[in-house]
Amino acid sequence: MALMPVSDALAAVLAGVEPLPEQMVSLDEAYHRVLARDVAARRTQPPQAMSAMDGYAVRAADAAAIDSRLTVIGEVAAGRPFTGRVGAGEAVRIFTGGVVPEGADAVVIQEDTIADGKSVTIKEAAIVGRHIRPAGVDFREGDVLLRKGTRLTERDLALAAGMNHPYLAACRRPKVAILATGDELVMPGATPGHGQIVYSNGYALHALARSEGAETIDLGVAADTLEATTAGIRRARESGADILITTGGASVGDHDLVQQALRDEGIAMAFWKIAMRPGKPMMHGRLGAMGVIGLPGNPVSSYVCAFLFMVPLIRALSGRSVIHHHRERAVLGRDLGANDQREDYLRARLELRDDGTLVALPVSHQDSSLLANLAAAQVLLVRAPFAPKAEAGSPCEVLRLPV
Repeated sequence: MALMPVSDALAAVLAGVEPLPEQMVSLDEAYHRVLARDVAARRTQPPQAMSAMDGYAVRAADAAAIDSRLTVIGEVAAGRPFTGRVGAGEAVRIFTGGVVPEGADAVVIQEDTIADGKSVTIKEAAIVGRHIRPAGVDFREGDVLLRKGTRLTERDLALAAGMNHPYLAACRRPKVAILATGDELVMPGATPGHGQIVYSNGYALHALARSEGAETIDLGVAADTLEATTAGIRRARESGADILITTGGASVGDHDLVQQALRDEGIAMAFWKIAMRPGKPMMHGRLGAMGVIGLPGNPVSSYVCAFLFMVPLIRALSGRSVIHHHRERAVLGRDLGANDQREDYLRARLELRDDGTLVALPVSHQDSSLLANLAAAQVLLVRAPFAPKAEAGSPCEVLRLPV
């Protein structure tokens, strides 16, 4: 099968994907969930004009002159409104959040007054509307303030609560099952035998999927046999996974059995091999309703492919309004040679110059097995297929990695 361009591969991964069904969740459970519907305010905020400061509610005309002396006829605090009306020559002691009494149209802060028993002297002229929050200054009943497809932040939750919504309609979290393959893998903390390596890919994949709002299912490490690989794939289907991620076994060697196991299970293979570096031997297809992404075994290839393909798929299933990574402009920090037919995703550090320019500095070694360089990178520097050689200072595009 010919190498598929990255853009075509991503289009294939996202083809026909619809957001998962909605479910009602409490505000306590809604952080980083994705809204399945627009959310409109159920109330006006504030519902009445309220004081923004501690002081005295007055008629501005009565307190326009310095040393005006007014009679204090009552007090209002948050949650305890004053039921009377402010008339000529009168004032009401008011605290922050208190409802501005009828008749008053300004608040003089307490620092600008001198209280004397049942009267108060004004030391700063009042201005109509000063220190008053008008009714509806924040929002009004019926205003749509949170939109379908929004991934809810802590600030959004505060807004939803203020709008008087105890529950929100959110798309179900995607379930991502992760299956590693390879006889050479041992778990962290073990002592690797001759020819063995410590398993690392899954920890990054689980964390990346969870950071995007998915639930993850750990299918462990399958031995390099067709039976073990097939059993892992079947466990993913039985678990109700929306996405199966395999890591390792995606190449063409005699022990790379993932593709065969998937075909035996009836996968509809969309592609195998992509025109990108790192990560050429990546697979994608569907097993019924479950999307499958077969990642390479090299840790950098595995992570970069997951970032570029798994993340947008999770976002699409989650109902996010924005599913694609945003490319930013930067300049090269060093010279780069001409590129071949594959799209390059170079691991790079990012520096900010005093003039605001972003500088992308590719790490010294780009081998797809080097975890230290991947961890040190802040961005992926994207180079198009057949890009000519470029000098330091030339414009480039980067994708920020999660922090």
